[in-house]
Amino acid sequence: MRTARLSRRTKLAVATATAIASAAFLTPAASAALGDHGTPASGTKPTVVLVHGAWADGSGWNKVTQRLQNDGYKVIAPANPLRGVAGDSAYIASVLRNIDGPIVLAGHSYGGTVITNAATGNANVKALVYIAAFVPDTGELQGDLLAKFPGSLINDAINPQPYTNPDGTTGTDLYLKPDKFRAAFAADVSRSEAALMAAAQRPFTAAGFEEPTRSAAWHTIPSYGLVATDDKAIPPALQRWEYERAGFEKVVEARGASHVPFISQPTSTVNLIKHADHATR
Repeated sequence: MRTARLSRRTKLAVATATAIASAAFLTPAASAALGDHGTPASGTKPTVVLVHGAWADGSGWNKVTQRLQNDGYKVIAPANPLRGVAGDSAYIASVLRNIDGPIVLAGHSYGGTVITNAATGNANVKALVYIAAFVPDTGELQGDLLAKFPGSLINDAINPQPYTNPDGTTGTDLYLKPDKFRAAFAADVSRSEAALMAAAQRPFTAAGFEEPTRSAAWHTIPSYGLVATDDKAIPPALQRWEYERAGFEKVVEARGASHVPFISQPTSTVNLIKHADHATR
């Protein structure tokens, strides 16, 4: 019996010593990969936040969202209010503050203006990705940027409609005319899909064109851009000029793409977002 008791104690001592030794001699790589509660502290995929622009909603990102989710990314495509630069940026900034861990923040069209403002001061935003987007600097108006280069069909396609604010004042919502929606906005998607997009379009307030950008996060956050080469909403020349001025880390072109390359050529958008993730880990 004494021998048996000693054997059990010996086995317990050996097991304890082995466990202590294993914890003490974790390799630096293994130690660095473990955070609180043994969860990965580095190399974790970020949350990808996709911000739509005018005449769209979060469902426009569905093809991109599905591909990113299939690759293991958490994706959020919040509703951009489209009520003006200051308010929309404040709202998206609040969405970002509720996300734990690193963020790759992407914006399309006017969504680029929103992420430019919303990301300022948020250390979790590791990269900005602009998809056929506005990239304003501090103090700039989106309308002034659009006028820098010819080629946009947006002004001729706009259908202004009055709306009433809660305080009784009147504003102007900008829709795109259904018969001009596809040519100006989504020429490389099917006619049936463009008709659905036109029916579900969310208007953009005219005041948004007259609101200046308050801060430009691309000055301090690594940024990446996609040019839609057949864009009839934001001229490709403006996109290239903006991306070059901002010193983007990488710029790619979606050949033959209209203003919605994330719908017509979603893989190009997905690949750029994944590149931004990998480059900033």
